[in-house]
Amino acid sequence: MPEVKKIIIDENISGQRLDNFLMNQLKGVPKSKVYSIIRKGEIRINSKRKKPSYKLINGDELRIPPIKVSKRENQFVSTNVIALIKDAIVEENDDYIALNKPVGIASHGGSGISIGVIETIRNFGKAYRDTKLVHRLDKDTSGCQIIAKNNKFLRRCNKLILERKIKKTYQSIVHGNWSHKDGIYEINIEKNMLIGKERMVRISDGGKIAKTFFKAIESSKHFSLIQCELITGRTHQLRVHLSDLGFPIVGDKKYGIKENKLPKDLDYKKRMYLHANSFISKDLNIHLNVKPPEEFKKILKNDE
Repeated sequence: MPEVKKIIIDENISGQRLDNFLMNQLKGVPKSKVYSIIRKGEIRINSKRKKPSYKLINGDELRIPPIKVSKRENQFVSTNVIALIKDAIVEENDDYIALNKPVGIASHGGSGISIGVIETIRNFGKAYRDTKLVHRLDKDTSGCQIIAKNNKFLRRCNKLILERKIKKTYQSIVHGNWSHKDGIYEINIEKNMLIGKERMVRISDGGKIAKTFFKAIESSKHFSLIQCELITGRTHQLRVHLSDLGFPIVGDKKYGIKENKLPKDLDYKKRMYLHANSFISKDLNIHLNVKPPEEFKKILKNDE
């Protein structure tokens, strides 16, 4: 039977978010279960409850309750998926792996998804067992994603993200001819878990401020190509923000226009047209730029 586990946080772990640390410790436990035991107070730090976003501190005593862990870390990952992720690597060194994440692959397992990017990378070999996500991309978003290969690099990234010293930009195809001025737009959003535990967010006066810089690049008859820069990093921020502005992302099944209402004669690839095209940090000497896939050009060209 599993027993209570107590972990003393050292300097190699200090700085990590509580939820991210537990995801790594409890491999095989569904993400929803991890958040549930945090929310219920079953996870204790120095005998106190903490939020998932709590940053672990050197010397903290972390208590993890008895919980059965499956052998998910040994779960089979097909050679095709491993090859797909390896082909997506655009840069790698001793500190990180930079990916052009393919559309349709989640960042990590959970919520009915058994295998994601991080589980696949950990199956590359022994040297990759402790890799961790620096940031997440939605399953249906393609583009720049950074994977940390050591805790020191991960802590630096977390600190710089918190200080807003990392620039992340996206490109998106949205419905309609963009009618807003270039600039920073604000909304307040909060998480809202619906039936089936599907994560969605909604606009609410009591929510957290979400800031995005939007700039129009190109338009066609029905669509516009928009450059988006995250000033804050809320869940589904771009998707909700663009929808609220009246220009939902093409192919967004949660916040966009239903497929049966799209132009019937349009030749386009069925996907969400959101792509993370850059991840830039002067402090980390990372200048990652990845162009959107060809379907972004094609949907505009075929709509002339």
